[in-house]
Order: sequence, then structure tokens, then C-alpha cells
Amino acid sequence: MECDEHFNTASHLEIHQRSHIGECSMECTECEHSFDQTSYLHQHQKIHMRDKPYECTECKKNFKDRSTLITHQRIHTGARPYQCTECGKTFSQSSHLHHHQKSHTGVRQYQCTECEKSFAQSSHLNQHQNIHTGLRPYQCTECEKSFAQSSNLYQHQKIHMRERPYECTECKKSFKDPSTLNTHLRLHTGEKPYGCTECGKHFNQVSNLKSHQRSHTGEKPYQCTECGKSFTNSSNLNEHQRIHTGERPYQCTECEKNFALRSTLYQHQRIHTGEHPYQCMECEKSFKQKANLYRHQKIHTVERPM
Repeated sequence: MECDEHFNTASHLEIHQRSHIGECSMECTECEHSFDQTSYLHQHQKIHMRDKPYECTECKKNFKDRSTLITHQRIHTGARPYQCTECGKTFSQSSHLHHHQKSHTGVRQYQCTECEKSFAQSSHLNQHQNIHTGLRPYQCTECEKSFAQSSNLYQHQKIHMRERPYECTECKKSFKDPSTLNTHLRLHTGEKPYGCTECGKHFNQVSNLKSHQRSHTGEKPYQCTECGKSFTNSSNLNEHQRIHTGERPYQCTECEKNFALRSTLYQHQRIHTGEHPYQCMECEKSFKQKANLYRHQKIHTVERPM
């Protein structure tokens, strides 16, 4: 017993006891200040509401000034008012336009330390440096030949385009033989003829079924030669190996930041789109990342009586 104070519910007692042990489980998303009671957190958050009086009607995000709100709302409207006078390309923010215009002005501030060649954008420098490191992150899905630069891959892929006489009438994608075209068409028809005998889940390709069945058998035949970690399919192994190689093939079209995983790129792009796909079932508050949703839900588990 710390102070002999009494409460009518176990949850209120639990909240009060945090004041004795110094535990603060509820964190403000704006400044990361922590509180041991939701009432204190709500009271504190009013400070930030006064600091950010301009609210987006689409996603309820708040901003300090009207100009920042207007810039943010272009994410929802798709407006790109800043146009390059040289090539006509448009951008949602003036800073992105300014960054792009360097490609026309001839300013090349990013210099390679190996050969002193200069580039207007950091992403172009990163691609160039693959020539010196020997890294070939851009791989052809047809013949698995790899390239140091994406432009070389695109040039190479034209060879395969001439070798594909069978075209899908839905999306115009071409294939080498009719059987591969028929397999592809299942993406449009929704047909999934290959069923798992363990759980009944169906797949449109035999290879996808075999990969899925490893989740039941526990088989992980694809092993990383660097750290020994194993995976159920080769694509997961290829993504994992980028941790060791430092390869970042997925680039954001808005800010040109690069990522090792496609999933990380999608998560990052929510900064630009304002998307909040993870919603709390208790209060309908939504979040950009699943981890933030889990952390938020702890607020409700504290509020529930035992």
C-alpha cells in the first residue's frame, strides 16, 4: 500500500498506481510526452490543437498555417501547380520542381569519389556508383541477366519484347507461348484452379501453391549465404539479401528516396498521399503504420475495467 486511496473500479486503481511507480504508457503523437491517464493526455493534446488550427477535411490532419494545409491538400486533389518551363513536367510542391530543374540548369552537385563524374541528382549518382562497386541491382525477369543501371535494363528488355508473339487482350502484355498467356489470363478472370489440401486456399499457378504449402510443412529451402537465415521462397530471400548488399532498387517518385523493400516504399509513400490504412476498431482513429496502431490500442486496454 502506497497511499490508502480507494477506487470503485480495478482499472482506476491500476491507472492511479502508475503515479507511484513512474509508469507512463500513453504517449502524445505530436511531442512524445507521456502520461499515465487518458484524461491528462487529452488535456495536453489541446495545446497542439491550438498550435495547429487548420484541419484537412479529408484525413483530419492538422497544420500550423493555411499555406501548409493547402500544400498538403494537393495529395488528395492530385493538383500539381508547379510546372517546369523546360519540359512541361508538373509537381505538387515548389521544392520538388526546384530539385527537378537542376537537370536542365547543368548544376551537378553530386560527384563520384571514384572517377569525379558529377550528377544533378543523388539517385543518379547512386546508380552510377554501381559501375565501380560491381553491384547489379536491376535484373531482367526473363533471363535473369543483371545490370548496374535501370536504363541499361530497359534497353535490354526490348530484345524479349520481339520474342513475345502472344498478347493479352486485357492489358496488352505479351508472352512467348500460349500456355504462359493462359496462366496470365487467370489474373483477369479470377480463376484459381490449384487448391491447398491443408487449408483449402486456392491459387492461379502451381508454383504459388507449392510456395504456400511450405507454410504448412515448415520447409525453408532458400538460405542466405551471408547469415544463414532461411526462407520459404526465393523472392523473400532476394529481398532479405539487400540488407547485406545495401541495394535500394525501389525509388519514391515524389522525393526520389530509395528503399530496399517494396513494402517499405509503399509505407513511405503514405507521407505524400496522406493515407492512413490502419484503423482502430474502438475509436476509428487511423494510422499510417501498423506498429503505431498497436501502440495506440494500448490506450483502450488500459481504459477497460478488469
